[in-house]
Amino acid sequence: MDLPPDDPRLTPLALRGELLTLGHTDESLARSVRRGILARPRRGAYCDGPTWETLSQEQQYAVRCRAVFAQAHTEVVLSHVSALPFLDAPLWGLDLSEVHVTREDGFGGRRERGVRRHRGRLLPGDVHETHGLLVMSPVRAALEATMLGSAEAGLVVVNHLLHRGDVVLEELWGRYELTMDRWPHTLATDVVLRLANPRVESVGESRTEYFMFQHGFPRATAQYGVVDRGVEVARLDFALPDLGVWIEFDGRAKYEKYLRPGESPADVVVREKQREQLVAELTGWRCFRITWSDLADPERLARRLREFIASVQRERRRRAS
Repeated sequence: MDLPPDDPRLTPLALRGELLTLGHTDESLARSVRRGILARPRRGAYCDGPTWETLSQEQQYAVRCRAVFAQAHTEVVLSHVSALPFLDAPLWGLDLSEVHVTREDGFGGRRERGVRRHRGRLLPGDVHETHGLLVMSPVRAALEATMLGSAEAGLVVVNHLLHRGDVVLEELWGRYELTMDRWPHTLATDVVLRLANPRVESVGESRTEYFMFQHGFPRATAQYGVVDRGVEVARLDFALPDLGVWIEFDGRAKYEKYLRPGESPADVVVREKQREQLVAELTGWRCFRITWSDLADPERLARRLREFIASVQRERRRRAS
């Protein structure tokens, strides 16, 4: 998915040489930076100062990536983590301290001034052009993300691109097995591709699925539809029908997503409770909710979930006896 032209990640950039030709001097540029009129995302690259201050860490990283691309003296492609902002993919859990580029001339493997240059064989379809940038395609960028960060962060990226329809799982396996399975740091890639699920809709849901895998829970059915008299009345984040449990990830974005015109978040919470009651009546299952803070302490969360499942099983046995 290409970014719209007014996306903050595409805020205008100017290089030092361009500004000098317009009458600036190094002294005037330094003075403008001190006063906040200009910001310097990277040495030799400038943008509007007030705009820079409004950008998130991820958006500022995207601007730095564009600066590195603009300053490159050879043909390069923004790759790995640095391709993701321009595919509108999440950066959760990924290291943003370096800009990653792959050189088209076959040279690479160096690090300098916050830039990491990679060497990798480019095949037809690997490179995508957008807004004057060369970035890796969704298929290759997704695979590269699994080789650079944790398996959990890689799963977040892969599920996002799968769910949006930018890639399909068969494409990822095919490109991986063509040449990339022999690249270094691919152990996590195999794990991610086996866990990848296009039905998973958000960063929080991807992290929840990875948490359950990591702690040995049965694989749940994502986006499970609950039907009442032939009509789907609810869709559950994760269902474990055999255990009589379903799991919901509760993040702020989820409640904002379901806001209707004129509603407050409290209205969404009430409606969610009513939905939970209806699902429980139709299925006989119980709901376990997971939040961002829960995922920050996965060992404690695993204990809670095991205890919750055990309590449901005891209640089911009691009712059956």
